[in-house]
This record gives sequence, structure tokens and C-alpha cells, in this order.
Amino acid sequence: MARGPVVVISTLAEYQTRFWAPVGVELRRHRFDVAYLCFDDPSFDELRRHGFEAYNMFSLSGPASGDDTESDRVIERYGVTRLNLWLSHERLAFGVRDTRILSRRLAAYLRAAELAFERIAAADRAPVLVQELGGFLSVIAAYHVARARDIDNWFIEPAFFRARLFFTRNSFAAPAIAADERPVRRVAAMEAYLAQTLANGAIVIPQKDRHHYRGAGSKVLDPRNVRRLVRKVVDKYALGRRREFDHIWQYASGHLQMAVNSWRLRPAYTRLDAAGPFVYFPFHVPGDVALTLRSPEYLDQLGLVEFLARTVPAALQVAVKEHPAQVGAVEVRRLQGLLRRYDNVIVLPPETNNFEVLRRAKAVVSVNSKSGAEALLVGTPVVVLGDAFYRSYRGVSPVSRLAELPDVLRRVTARPPEHDPGLLRDYFQQVWDRTRPGELYVPAPENVRVFTESLVAALRPEAA
Repeated sequence: MARGPVVVISTLAEYQTRFWAPVGVELRRHRFDVAYLCFDDPSFDELRRHGFEAYNMFSLSGPASGDDTESDRVIERYGVTRLNLWLSHERLAFGVRDTRILSRRLAAYLRAAELAFERIAAADRAPVLVQELGGFLSVIAAYHVARARDIDNWFIEPAFFRARLFFTRNSFAAPAIAADERPVRRVAAMEAYLAQTLANGAIVIPQKDRHHYRGAGSKVLDPRNVRRLVRKVVDKYALGRRREFDHIWQYASGHLQMAVNSWRLRPAYTRLDAAGPFVYFPFHVPGDVALTLRSPEYLDQLGLVEFLARTVPAALQVAVKEHPAQVGAVEVRRLQGLLRRYDNVIVLPPETNNFEVLRRAKAVVSVNSKSGAEALLVGTPVVVLGDAFYRSYRGVSPVSRLAELPDVLRRVTARPPEHDPGLLRDYFQQVWDRTRPGELYVPAPENVRVFTESLVAALRPEAA
């Protein structure tokens, strides 16, 4: 078997490295060379101890420069247009207001990635970049340098189906699923998955994110999180170790605020059985890359809720529910203000089963949430606003401009589109066929083996 390209993996934290390291071992078995871009000092040290080729991106970038002109030149050299958009994810995630700080960081990462790829590509080695889809400047810089050097970038993200992943090449956009093609066959595993999902009413939760799906207070009081906080404080302030996710106090205070917010919002909840006929808008994870980069025009979800309240058909309420992984992340004061101004807006308790809500709804409005795909399964009309993998399905009502939303909602609630279970299953088979098995950041040996085989199949489609 011929050797494959050098698989270059970006890793941003230790929990990621504990997964990527055994994946690297498996990739070597498949005759790939492996290198790592480390945006995390402890990860770099760990990988080097185990004999991997690894690059410390903080060291390669050099000391922080105050030369904004030089930073601008680096950014321009790599064709990074729409700069404010690329900076927006990190601005929101880390609470950094200063544009120049973010621009300098992006330029430093671009320089570091440039040096790393120069060294990796030495001796006629052909790199290919593998990253989890994300909006952080580390990911963005590695992507832009790779594309400028004509290196493929494979983004990996959890798919609609549990324990399956999308592998998307050279694009931050949602995977595009053809609208009218019919699958060659339906596989029993996909049919069984849909049947079980409908029977159990279980939403898709990637294993890597399961610890987020609980109350905000329990996260704050979790001894494991307290130990991690103490360790990061010691690492940063006593040992001087650098991490991509080193905004410690912003992160800690944010979770404390979420706990307070969830407590303040609790009196405003309306039980599902007390709701009248409604249109449902499930809150997306605030500041997620699905909003910041894929559908930035809908980042202000509360602004969208107010627009719905002003334009929804008069006989309907607007029901919202917090994302179960980010209970308390909503801006409580703004939401309470909406509840005071509009008697047709209700907030459902976050623990309410999502499938029960979807079955009760007259329509679901989604930017690109998986709830939109789940609504299709139960036959509820779906209006999709943003860049979603299911936007092309003929049973969905896509909206290109927000001004179109009132008329589209009026139409689908008065005369719902025909629900064709056979056509829907054909479409979901196409989605299944675009995914591959595996979970991110689950270092169990069997998952590492399955994931690596999926990655190899994406890199070597001719051998799949």
C-alpha cells in the first residue's frame, strides 16, 4: 500500500489531544505520516513525549507584536476578507472587545501556520489538514494558510445521526445534500435509527458534549470543573503555560451568570400542556459557529423572536425553549422584556422533551438547528432561515430574506406541505450516505479505530 499524505491535525486543548494522539497511532498503521498543530502548551508537551511530530503554535508565532501594520499585511497576504466576520466568533466566545487584539492574534497564528506547513511540506511531503469545525482564530488561521498553499482542509462535525460525522472539504458551509437524487438503497441501520428516534423521542447528543446537557448550577458545582479551573489558574499564572482557551475568568463568570439566569427565568416558564397553538423557535447555542460563521445574519436570536412576535399569524403564539446544552445562556433581561411587551410569546421549560414540542407545534422556525430535521420526522412544517444541511429537502420551506418569513409562515400554518414518509426516508438515506461512523473526542479504543477508518475513507475515497 502506498503511503498517504501527512495528516496535519490541529488540537486546541488537552481533551482533544487525548483523542487525537491514539488516532495518530492508528493513522500510522494505515501508512500515513502524522503531524500536529498545537494551540495548547500541555498538548504539545504530551505529543512530543510520545514521539509525535508536533508544532507549538505559540512558539512559532513569536512574541506578540504591537505592529498593526505588519499584522494587516499578513492578513491581507492570505486573502482574509470580511475580517470582522472571521473575528466575530472569538469576540463573542472570549468577550474580547478590542479588534486590534484579535487581528494581531489572527496574524500571529497565520505566521505560525505558515512556518509549520513549510516544515511539514519539506522533503516533498504532501500535507492534508484535519480539524474539528470551529470559529476560533486558530482554526481559521490554519484553514486560510492551508488553502493558500493548495492544501485540502477537512472539517469534521457531528451529524444528525448519533455516532456519525460529517466530513466536509474546504468549506465552513453546512454539508450540501442534493435535493432530488434518490438513494441507491435504504440501509436497515438508517431505517432502524429513525424508527427508534421517533419511538424514544431522544435528541442527538454527541458524546463529547454530554456533560453540557444539564442544569447550569450543577456545572458550577461539579467538583471536576472546580479542579480544572484550579489547574488552569496554576498553569497560567504560576507556570506560564499557554492555552487557546485561557480566558479563565470570563469562562467561569459566564457559567456563574448562566446559573443565575436560569434561576431568574424559571418563574416565566409555561408548561407545554398550558400552551395554546404555537409556532416553535428552538434557541440555538448562542455564539456557536453555526450562527457566527454559517448564518451570521441570525446571530441575534432574541431579535428574531421579537420579529416573530410582531408578524406571526394572530391565532398563534411564539414558543421558545433554551438549548438544553446552554440553559441560562439567553439574555434574561431582554427575554423578560419581550415577555412584558408581547403576550403571544411563551418560554417552555428547558427540560421539556423536544419531540413533544415538535409534535404540538403548528410550524417550526429554525436557522439551522437539528430540531428542524427532527420536526420533519414527525411531519411538522419546517421553515428554515439559514445554512442548514436539510435546507434543500423539498418538504422544507426555505426563506431567503427575513421579510419573506411572515408570508411563508402564514402559508405553511394554513396549509401544511404534504408529508411523504417515503420521500423523507429517501432523503435521510442520502444524509446517512454523506456521513461516516465515529465520535469526536471519545478516546475509547473501539471508537478511535472506527473514527480513523472513517477519516481514512474520506482521505482515500478510492479505497473505501
